[in-house]
Amino acid sequence: MPEQGALHLAEHWLSVGQPDRALDALTRLHGPEALTEPAFMVRLTALHDLGRHDEVEVAGESAIERVGPLPRLLAMIGSSRRSLGRLDAAERAYLQGLAQDPQDVLLLCWYARLCLEVGQDAKAEKLVERAASHDPDSSLVHSARALIAYARGQDAELLRATREGLRHDPNDAAAHYLYGIAAANRGQLGAAARSLGRAAAENPGDRDLVEAAREVRTEAHPLLRPLWPIHRFGVLPVWLGAVAVFLGLRAAGARGPATIVGLVWGVYCLYSWVMPPIVRRLRRRLR
Repeated sequence: MPEQGALHLAEHWLSVGQPDRALDALTRLHGPEALTEPAFMVRLTALHDLGRHDEVEVAGESAIERVGPLPRLLAMIGSSRRSLGRLDAAERAYLQGLAQDPQDVLLLCWYARLCLEVGQDAKAEKLVERAASHDPDSSLVHSARALIAYARGQDAELLRATREGLRHDPNDAAAHYLYGIAAANRGQLGAAARSLGRAAAENPGDRDLVEAAREVRTEAHPLLRPLWPIHRFGVLPVWLGAVAVFLGLRAAGARGPATIVGLVWGVYCLYSWVMPPIVRRLRRRLR
C-alpha cells in the first residue's frame, strides 16, 4: 500500500473509533512520511484514545522536536498528563498551546476540564465561554458546559447542556451518561434509563456504568412508579410532607381523614421496602 494511502487509512480508522487499527496502519509508514504533522497527530490521538498516556508523552516530545510545539500536539500531551494526575504539567502544556493559539476550542475546553478538577469552576466557565465565542456549536463546548453544571449540582442546566450536545452528536456516550444522571436526579427515570443504557452500550467494559444503567432501569419499572416522589424529592421531604398532612388533619379535628392518611402512608412505606427487591429478582430471572 502506498504510504499516503496508509496515512489515509489510519485517519479513517481513527474517525470510526478504532484507534488500535489506526496505529497498525501507521506501521506501514516509513521515512519522512512517518514524521509528518498528520502522522504524528494520528499517532498521538490514537494512543490518547487507547489510554496509553505514558506513550503519548514520549511520542509528543518526539513530535515537537520534528514539527514544533503545535497547539493540538500540546492539547494531547496536556490531556494525558491530566489523566496521569500530573495536573501542574498538564496546565503548562495547555498554557503553552494557548499562547500560540488563544482561540483553540479544544485547548480551552480541556483546560476548563482541568480547572474543574481542582475546584476552579468560575475559571472553567470563563474558558468555556471564550471557546463558545469562537465556536458556539462545538460539541466540546456543550460537553464542558455539562461538566460545569454537573460539578455545581445544577441538574436543570445539566439537562439543557447535554440535550444540546446530543442534538449535535447523538452518539456521545459521555453526554448520555451525564444526561441520565441529571434525569434520574429529577425523577425522570424513563429518560434516565434510556440515556444510561446508551452510555453503557458504548462502554460495555465499565462495570460501574453498566450496573448504574441496570439500577435505573429497575427503578423505572412500572411497578415502582408509585415511588416517583421519593426519587424526585428524596425520602425525608416526602416523609415530612406526609407527617405534616397527618398532623394538620388531626389538628383540624378531621380524625377520620387523618387515620386514612396514616394507613395509606404505612402501606406506602411497606410498598417502598418490599417492592424494589421483588422487581430486582424478577429482572434477574428475565435476563
